[in-house]
Amino acid sequence: MHKPHLKAMVALLRRSEPRHDLYTVFGDCMEAIAIAMANSIDLRARETREARYLDIVGRYPRGIVELFPQLLAELVQALEAGPGDVLGTLFHELDLHSKARGQYFTPYALSRCMAKATLGNREKVEATIAQHGFVTAMEPACGAGSMVIALAEAMRDNGHNYQRHLHVTAIDIDPRAIHMAYVQLSLLHIPAHLMVGNSLSGETCDHWFTPAHILGGWTARLALRQRCEPLAETAQRATIATGPTSPSQGAVPPSHEPGGSQRSMPRQLSLF
Repeated sequence: MHKPHLKAMVALLRRSEPRHDLYTVFGDCMEAIAIAMANSIDLRARETREARYLDIVGRYPRGIVELFPQLLAELVQALEAGPGDVLGTLFHELDLHSKARGQYFTPYALSRCMAKATLGNREKVEATIAQHGFVTAMEPACGAGSMVIALAEAMRDNGHNYQRHLHVTAIDIDPRAIHMAYVQLSLLHIPAHLMVGNSLSGETCDHWFTPAHILGGWTARLALRQRCEPLAETAQRATIATGPTSPSQGAVPPSHEPGGSQRSMPRQLSLF
């Protein structure tokens, strides 16, 4: 169902060759789209991101810049046809992984199997939603968001509204991957807080909040859950999906929470 749109997206980006490096154009396209989406609703670091956007589009002639919204239009249509890691697939279709130091994105079919196993039985999820109002997930190496998208799809298939009952914290060391994930999770309206960072060291930077996170008031919802949970239970968690007091004030990295000790990150998608 995504093939026609993937074919069109490949053709669009190929137009930049040979004058421009395809790997660079792809990365700049993803970042420019992510910035445009974020700045439409997230006031945090808006001026800095706007300056970055102008810097990106200023590198290319008009014909190349006009490819960016056309690619976004194809992506929207692909995701309307059905959920999936369209951008991760596109990355491989363009053979860009050979230039990314062997970086590969998890095939979506495998992500679906892993997401179903992580989600567990429906009763478990319903019990968590009944207790807290939602479930939270942590993805320490999110790539383009394949596992998160698969988890949202699995919740939907189980009869749960992931847009209301799921919040995700996602990290990746590659800014390009975070931009790709942010665009896809935003279009699928998945509440999420994404960070560029190292899950092993716990260091994070460059925080991105999806429109669903901001519009759904998730900063307050997460803070309320944290306050209501017993301290002992909270301390046992590998990580907690927390956000700042407001999206405009910046985020507190999970490894540097005020008054708390440094926490280690889980090494795979975890649900709690």
